[in-house]
Amino acid sequence: MPIKLENVAIAVRDLDATIAFFTDLGLSVLGRDTVSGEWTDTAVGLDGNHAKIAMLQTPDGLGRLELFEYIHPDAIETEPTRPNEIGMHRVAFSVDDLDEALEIAARHDCYPLRGVATYEDAYKLTYVRGPSGIIVMLAEELQRS
Repeated sequence: MPIKLENVAIAVRDLDATIAFFTDLGLSVLGRDTVSGEWTDTAVGLDGNHAKIAMLQTPDGLGRLELFEYIHPDAIETEPTRPNEIGMHRVAFSVDDLDEALEIAARHDCYPLRGVATYEDAYKLTYVRGPSGIIVMLAEELQRS
């Protein structure tokens, strides 16, 4: 059976702020909507499900993020995840210029967890704590082919 990854969905505290962060990094908004009703209750498994959503896409058209801001039921605040916790770990993006991406992230008060590392002279990379505590890996390929 063929399988294809469609998107990664992330519940966020502030949809507009999260969209601003990811669009400043280069993603584009494919669409926004507010969803509710029996079909969302059934699909998501939450009674009275009501959320504002946005679908974002990477410039190459291959990667998509679906962002949710819950109206009902109330969103449940959690501690920001750490890289070694079981479950959803991070979303990763390759960028042409890591320093520029970090400047953009800083404008959104989003900073690396520790610093910038170099992996085998192949990548310069870091984990950034993004909006709503999302861990975002940014990586710049050092030896482009």
